[in-house]
Amino acid sequence: MDPEHPAEFVVQNTPKVHNLIVCTLCSCYPRAILGRPPDWYKSFEYRSRSVREPRAVMREFGFEPPENVEVLVHDSTADVRYMVLPMRPSGTEDLDEEGLARLVTRDSLVGVSVPRAPGATDPG
Repeated sequence: MDPEHPAEFVVQNTPKVHNLIVCTLCSCYPRAILGRPPDWYKSFEYRSRSVREPRAVMREFGFEPPENVEVLVHDSTADVRYMVLPMRPSGTEDLDEEGLARLVTRDSLVGVSVPRAPGATDPG
């Protein structure tokens, strides 16, 4: 593997599976796509708790997957970076790519949340 260009994998959320991304050793993160990782992503607490209690971590971000949804945790490494392809929010059938992109957040791309609902205001 080329350390300058780690492999990047996209894991897809489905009605039955929700993916959460973490780097348990440090803060491996798809910087080329998402920019600098947030401080919480690099924190020891996030890195350890995401593996042990992923649902509790997501709940702290305001998202709770239904009990019948399996949560998969993917551990990024120096050689491999992961990113989540979120499920399309309901009520977005008429949105174009630009409209959908406005709903997707960095947090939904690492799996701690889901895209904003249509009509939701941008908190940033």
